Amino acid sequence: MENQLKVQIWSDVMCPFCYIGKRKIEEALTQFENKDSVIIEWKSFQLDSNFVATPNETIVDHLAEKYRRDTDWAQGMVDNVTENAKQSGLEFHFEKAILANSLNAHRLMHLAKKHKQSSPVKELLFKAHFTEGKNVNDWNVLKEIGLEVGIEISEIEQLINSNEYTKEVLQDQQEAQSLGITGVPFFVFDNKYAVSGAQPTEAFLKTLEKAWEEGKFETSIKIENTVATNSCTIEGCE
Repeated sequence: MENQLKVQIWSDVMCPFCYIGKRKIEEALTQFENKDSVIIEWKSFQLDSNFVATPNETIVDHLAEKYRRDTDWAQGMVDNVTENAKQSGLEFHFEKAILANSLNAHRLMHLAKKHKQSSPVKELLFKAHFTEGKNVNDWNVLKEIGLEVGIEISEIEQLINSNEYTKEVLQDQQEAQSLGITGVPFFVFDNKYAVSGAQPTEAFLKTLEKAWEEGKFETSIKIENTVATNSCTIEGCE
């Protein structure tokens, strides 16, 4: 048996269930006996790679237009997700959230991966978007996050002034497509088992234990938990 277990997580900073899913697997890891041997690898997934922000458009207005429903319905959806997040100790403020294209946030994640700071940066990106109402496509915001985890300003400025890591973002998304991933968050455990969506903590713990017990071997990925809720697709979140 290998003494390490890799968990790959495809997610988008624009996806509320991805933040909730992050908390769920973190909770599972606190209960997992071999947690110090688990490696988390964050993978890029853009729910809308062509998204262009409309000035002053709110999440509620965006959802109402997207689903062709009224704003009361959209507000109800937002309230439900906010309550779901609260159960995981997260504070969502959708009224302040700024809709943005997430490409540059994903590029920063790949730079953070080079410095083994992916998880801290992911947390700061989620917090900036869902809690603090910051624009995660604003380079001032991204620069602040990078500096907070100790990335040199010269590397951040190089990222800003180039297309660095754009290829890696696309490669992650192509890999997701090859695995048949259509919604996020999506978790792959040691290339053996997968969990789709922000499932209960117990589901993540069970999958961690199963993957660890069986050890490492080559096989096709088996999806352990998959439902149409608690995840986001290009069609929206539910």
